[in-house]
Amino acid sequence: MMEGLLGPYEERLRQQETKIKSLTSEIEILRSFPFVGDSPSLEGLREENSKLKYRLNILRKSIQEEKNKSVKSMLNINAHLQEIFGRAIRAAYPELENAPLAVTPNQQLKFGDYQCNSAMAMTQMLKARDQKVNPREIAEKIVKNLPNNDLIEKTDIAGPGFINVHLRKDFISKQLSKLLVNGVQPPVIGERKKVVVDFSSPNIAKEMHVGHLRSTIIGDSICRLFEFLGHDVLRLNHLGDWGTQFGMLIAHLQDKFPNYVSVSPPIGDLQSFYKESKKRFDEDEEFKKRAYQCVVQLQSKRPDIIKAWNLICDVSRNEFQKIYDCLDIRIVNRGESYYQDLMIQVVKEFEEKGLVQVDEGRKIVFPPGCTIPLTIEKSDGGFTYDTSDLAALRQRLKVEKGDILIYVVDSGQGIHLQNVYSAGRMIGWYDATVTRVEHAGFGVVLGEDKKKFKTRSGDTVRLIDLLEEGLKRSMDKLKDKERDKVLTPEELVAAQRAVAFGCIKYADLSHNRMNDYIFSFDKMLDDRGNTAAYLLYAFTRIRSIARLANISDEVLQKAAQETEITLQHEKEWKLSKCILRFPEILLKILDDLLLHTLCDYLYELSTTFTEFYDNCYCVEKDRQTGQIVKVNMARMLLCDATAAVMAKGFDILGLKPVQRM
Repeated sequence: MMEGLLGPYEERLRQQETKIKSLTSEIEILRSFPFVGDSPSLEGLREENSKLKYRLNILRKSIQEEKNKSVKSMLNINAHLQEIFGRAIRAAYPELENAPLAVTPNQQLKFGDYQCNSAMAMTQMLKARDQKVNPREIAEKIVKNLPNNDLIEKTDIAGPGFINVHLRKDFISKQLSKLLVNGVQPPVIGERKKVVVDFSSPNIAKEMHVGHLRSTIIGDSICRLFEFLGHDVLRLNHLGDWGTQFGMLIAHLQDKFPNYVSVSPPIGDLQSFYKESKKRFDEDEEFKKRAYQCVVQLQSKRPDIIKAWNLICDVSRNEFQKIYDCLDIRIVNRGESYYQDLMIQVVKEFEEKGLVQVDEGRKIVFPPGCTIPLTIEKSDGGFTYDTSDLAALRQRLKVEKGDILIYVVDSGQGIHLQNVYSAGRMIGWYDATVTRVEHAGFGVVLGEDKKKFKTRSGDTVRLIDLLEEGLKRSMDKLKDKERDKVLTPEELVAAQRAVAFGCIKYADLSHNRMNDYIFSFDKMLDDRGNTAAYLLYAFTRIRSIARLANISDEVLQKAAQETEITLQHEKEWKLSKCILRFPEILLKILDDLLLHTLCDYLYELSTTFTEFYDNCYCVEKDRQTGQIVKVNMARMLLCDATAAVMAKGFDILGLKPVQRM
């Protein structure tokens, strides 16, 4: 690492080093305190002595943790190169503020490994200053000012001013060894933040359908990414568990199960129960009046009505949990009901700051830059979704102390959420330059007819039916390949679930979330192309290489510490660079929340590995006897590194690979 480098990556490392120095200084200060002996007359000082020793141990542990993070973290090579070129550009052209910095992987190996494309954009900036220079001259000046570093072997200038960068093989080899010894560790990202992710969010008394699938899958993967990178993540399920629809449900419950307070009613099919109550609500005026009365009683928290509401919510939550268990989703249920008491404070706060207008009895707020107002209180004194969402935003900022808030909600809610965020900024709940509040929107799921995904009868597709169909088709696919003849029954079921649920997740995540996508079991279960089926099969094949060569994990771990990975073959070199791009991919997704980038990367890694394996012998066998003649341990380590990165990528996407498939 170069001294004096002030790029974003180096700055994060410097922050860590500063923290370590600060902790060390604190230890020295504490050491200057006299530690008192065991004199019984000095009880208070002995207690203080004990506290100081405890604090010392905590501080020492903190220092060691900070050092371990820096030592073990995977290096973001692209960011490292940007630091190097950023320093060169500042040295070459100190008069240019915020000079463009563009470093990307080179698509053609013959031109090098990375490319700096800043010279062309800098030409325009200098021309605006009446300086007549061409991009090639700028590129030459940048190269002359490159600082000494341990990463770049050589550079050359191509075309009008592209700077081709060739990396040092020994540096890449060391990074691979570090990965193999320490495992796949997150890159250094600086301060740990509190991240609140709002996702899934079905409605009580309604079954989860395919529309909830995208929010659930995307939200879970975003959580997994932030968790891997070391942040403190709160996974929130903003359930629709409050509102006028509960009046009709409770009234119907009273009629159908009058003794519900003492005997738990057997509501097996809550969807049918909802349809029955809705039909009565639409057709029976007397029932409708009772339903509205139940809403009032619910809002006033009458015990028997709260009991009915809890019964209905419990049935729904149990059904939702079956879905979450299948998809391996962890989530904290916190419905709209949680924020009811907080809404009064929200309205009061907006009124006290003079931000409320009254329109025909309604209390409305016009956030800056928004043409549609938020209704924070209806003319009858009731609250709205606007009030609920504002209360949730306030709670997540003020109580949860969220540094990053992400709402994984369909794109159709974009305008509404932007209004809510704008109102939050207007009232001073957060500063957008400090706190990140973002809508991770997504498109709709389409059927193979390219229309909104429905059943043949036109109903919304139930999510549980979709998952069961996936399990059936997955087993059919495995049996077609005669995997049932080589796998134990337990291994077969594990493979079935890995393929079924993995394919459903991956089919969603591998598409840009902003776009609609076509749901097709045939495509997602295809073991060719960029699918989970292909990647899961590829992973098990890579893992099997060492097993078939009788090389244990212990042997691989020992080799990782002792064997130099020389990277002489061009396919070894290509694979090694692909493996080490993993941190770069993750930090890009951290910014744009587009998970298909990780899917594309894993597919590229898998195909790059295939090229390597087809051209580079890892295990040589006698053609006559099949006996192992030679094992190339350096190449076996490349296999192991590939599998390790793939496994971590799968984990972030929520896929569960199996050892045998």
